[in-house]
Amino acid sequence: MNIVVNEELKAYIDPMSPEEYAALERSILTEGCRDALVLWGDVLVDGHHRYGICQKHGLPFQTVQNTHFKTMEDVHLWMIDQHLGRRSISDYQRGVLALRKKVIVDDQRSRALSETSSDDPPFDVDTPAGESPADNASALPPPAPLNSRESIAKAARLSSSQVVMIEKIQKQAAPELVAAVKSGVISINTAAAVASLPAEEQVTAANAGKDELKQAAKRVREAKRKPREESPEPASNDQSAKPDAVEALEQRVAELTRENDALRKQVADLQAQLAVQLAD
Repeated sequence: MNIVVNEELKAYIDPMSPEEYAALERSILTEGCRDALVLWGDVLVDGHHRYGICQKHGLPFQTVQNTHFKTMEDVHLWMIDQHLGRRSISDYQRGVLALRKKVIVDDQRSRALSETSSDDPPFDVDTPAGESPADNASALPPPAPLNSRESIAKAARLSSSQVVMIEKIQKQAAPELVAAVKSGVISINTAAAVASLPAEEQVTAANAGKDELKQAAKRVREAKRKPREESPEPASNDQSAKPDAVEALEQRVAELTRENDALRKQVADLQAQLAVQLAD
């Protein structure tokens, strides 16, 4: 059997860790290759590690064709969905895969809309859109759009805030910092904080190890917290320097209060005088 290993497909999903690979190898040596390798024609789509182990030890394996694939994008989407459903991948990996899926789905829908508007069929065409019913008979159904951060988070089984942090890591993190969060050395939260630093500082912290990365993240958070803590002080100064209208109003209230107190005293004096006269 001629099986073609496409290096781009093989690297599309992050490889197993050495520990995971060793566990899979022990399982195959003990129980054989239980899951069939998925092919698209001759191209290996799923099972690269299993295929390599079976080749290494001369073990038999089964294959199955996926006839739904029409393009490499279909293959990528299928691979993403397969891995999103697995528990073994990290939160960061799930977030990255969901964001990749969004890009592919957005591109597919944009092209479909463009083709629909530019290739309107004449009225005498027998089938919708000028296609034979068999053209898309075996095509994969279009995936649901990921048009919000909430939908991406749901696909990845993460929170929206985690998706925001993963986007930041992808855009701003140095390769060394990405490697640290991928390997689980640091959390998504820590990596997102360190990604705020200049690239040189990120690399230095990553090369120094887990403790230095945590300290760098702590410094970033403290630097962001200080302006928020200092901001009430000018506000209190502004509050002490009240507008003239407010100050004048307060003075008038004080005057009326004093006048009211004086009137109350006069009333009390008159009542006392009246009481004396009645007594006489």
